[in-house]
Amino acid sequence: MSTTYRYDVRIEHLLVSPEHAYFGRPRDGAAAVVTHDAPRAEVVAGMGLVGDRFFGKAAHMDAAVTLIAAEALDAVAAELGVKAFDPLLARRNVVLRGAELAPLLGEELVLESGGDAVRLRAGRPAHPCAWMDRVLAPGAHAALRGRGGLRCRPLTDGVLHAGPATLVSPVPLNATRAGDAVRRPPSRLP
Repeated sequence: MSTTYRYDVRIEHLLVSPEHAYFGRPRDGAAAVVTHDAPRAEVVAGMGLVGDRFFGKAAHMDAAVTLIAAEALDAVAAELGVKAFDPLLARRNVVLRGAELAPLLGEELVLESGGDAVRLRAGRPAHPCAWMDRVLAPGAHAALRGRGGLRCRPLTDGVLHAGPATLVSPVPLNATRAGDAVRRPPSRLP
C-alpha cells in the first residue's frame, strides 16, 4: 500500500464456529452448533480462521474471513424498531465498530490488534440471507442489503484480538457512514 490511512476501531466480537448454523429452510430453525465469541482468533493466510467452518474450504478461499460493521447491525435494529441484535447471529467472523467497510471492496487492508497484524483482501460483499428474517427480526434480510459486510481472503498469518484495534486502509473511510447501506448495481459479464 503506497498511501495509507489509519483508523482506531474496536473488534467487538470474533466469531469462530466449527459448523454451519443456517442451512436448509429458515422455517425449520437454526442448527444447534457451538459458536465461540473468541477473545482471539488465529488467521492462516489463504485458509481462514483456525477452527472456523470455512477454514481451508476451497469454495471459500476468497471469502474465508467475513467482516461486518457493528453500526450496520445497530442501524437495522433501529430501522426495524427492535432491540439491539446479538451480533453473533449475523454469523460474520469479525464485528468491527468505527469502520466504514464499503469503500474497502476490492482493496487490501490490515487489522492491527494486540500487537499482531493481519492483511486481508476484501473480495466481495457478504450478502445477507433469508435466515436474517428468522434469527434477527422480520425485515432484517432486506434491511441488511448493502451493509452485510465484506468477505475477505487472508493474505498473511497472524492473530486477531478482540478489543482496541487499528484498521489500515489504502482508501479514506468515514466512520459516520459505517451503518449506511451501499447498493451496487449487479455486475455485467462481457
